[in-house]
Parts: sequence; structure tokens; C-alpha cells
Amino acid sequence: MIGFFWNVCLALAWVALSGSFTAWNLFAGLAFGYLALMVLQKHVPALKGYSRRLPRLISFSLFFIKELIKANFRVAYDVATPVWYMKPGVIAFEMEAHTDAEIMFLSSFISLTPGTLSLDVSDDRRVLYIHAMFLQDEEQLRKDLKELEFRILKIMR
Repeated sequence: MIGFFWNVCLALAWVALSGSFTAWNLFAGLAFGYLALMVLQKHVPALKGYSRRLPRLISFSLFFIKELIKANFRVAYDVATPVWYMKPGVIAFEMEAHTDAEIMFLSSFISLTPGTLSLDVSDDRRVLYIHAMFLQDEEQLRKDLKELEFRILKIMR
């Protein structure tokens, strides 16, 4: 988070010093700030790994959009056809996420995907209870959830 804070500060300084308060100029300031922090990360321990987060965030965004489209089509097809293929159920998903922020992001992205809903977190914060609309292949669902969790943790850690 410290890297992002400094990136925003550098972007605001860029906008203020250039005297042009436009969205494009702010974007340019963010880009130049990102490049400056990428160079500085070798010398400032608090910035270590900051340059790898943007490519991971872009990769995650593309992955999530693809999964979102697949889930929307699956739910829409099931609702539009006369025969319902859903087999709803609840699973207990053991998480690698430990912090409140990691658990919150994981459960939010699971709930954003049509056909799945995060229900509860166990008291020891190791298990997330998830309602799934399509539970025909529980192993595949767990594998997809692990992939989502892996990509979220890759950005956050």
C-alpha cells in the first residue's frame, strides 16, 4: 500500500507542477510515478515488489472478466431453458487467505460471480462457506475457487 500511496502523491505533484488538471495528465502522472517507483524499488525496501503488482492486477482483471462472462452465460442458459440443470448446495472451502482484507476480497469476488455466494467464515477464519448453484462437479468448483484465491493472493501479498 505504501507504493500506491507514493504513486498517487507523485501523480498529484505532477498535475500540480504541470498546471494542467485533466484526467489524461493525472494518468500520465500515475504512469511516470509508477516508472519512478519501479526504479527506486531496488533502493527502498518498503517498495519491494511494487512493480510486479500492476501486471498481476491486469492479469487478474482479464481472468475475472472471462470467468464472469462464463458464469453469466451458464446462469442465463439455465434460466432460459425449460429444463433446469442446477444442483444447488453449500460447500466448506478451506482458504489460504488469512488477513481480513484477503478474506474480504476473496468472498466479495466469489459473491460477484453469478451462481456462487459467500455465506459465512468460520470462527478460526480458515473455512469459507459458499453456496453454489451448480454443484454437479464439486472438485471442479473447488479447483476454480482455488485458482481465484491464488490470483487474489498473488496481487495482495
